[in-house]
Amino acid sequence: MADSDTVRGSRGGGSGEDKPKRTNLITFYRQVVAELRKVVWPTQDQLVTYFIVVMTFVIVMMALISALDLGFGRLVFTVFTGNAEQ
Repeated sequence: MADSDTVRGSRGGGSGEDKPKRTNLITFYRQVVAELRKVVWPTQDQLVTYFIVVMTFVIVMMALISALDLGFGRLVFTVFTGNAEQ
C-alpha cells in the first residue's frame, strides 16, 4: 500500500467505494495526547535563549523598518514639496 493510500484511508482495492470511518472524539483525544508525549519539550534555559533571540530579531527588524519608513517618507515629502524642513 502506498503512503498516499494510507493518508487517504484506502483499504485494499482502491475502488473508493468504502468510506473510511470517522474517528470518535475519545479516540482523537487519545491520539493527540499520545503524539504530544512524543514531543521533545525545550528546557527552561533553551526557552529563555529562544525568547531572547526572537525578541532581539523583532526589535532589530522594527528599527530597520521604522528607519526605512522615516527615510522614504522624508524623500517623498522632499520630492513633492521641495521643502524637507517641515
